[in-house]
Amino acid sequence: MPAMAEEWEILTLRGLSAVDERAEEFTGTLVIHRAGTSEPVENISVRIKRSIVRELNDNLGRLLRRSTGFVKPS
Repeated sequence: MPAMAEEWEILTLRGLSAVDERAEEFTGTLVIHRAGTSEPVENISVRIKRSIVRELNDNLGRLLRRSTGFVKPS
């Protein structure tokens, strides 16, 4: 029987920034830890393309709009 894959919990994406407003790539630090444990937090440097940031924005926005209890900030 194959071993189960590890599950990680995303805590935050810290310091996401770009060189200028037209940049096609952003850098930051993904802060994660193993789900369900009190193990130390891992900080991972990440590079994210603009297209992925747009995709995340669309998908997370849609998810939040459909979630109960979500109140759009004014």
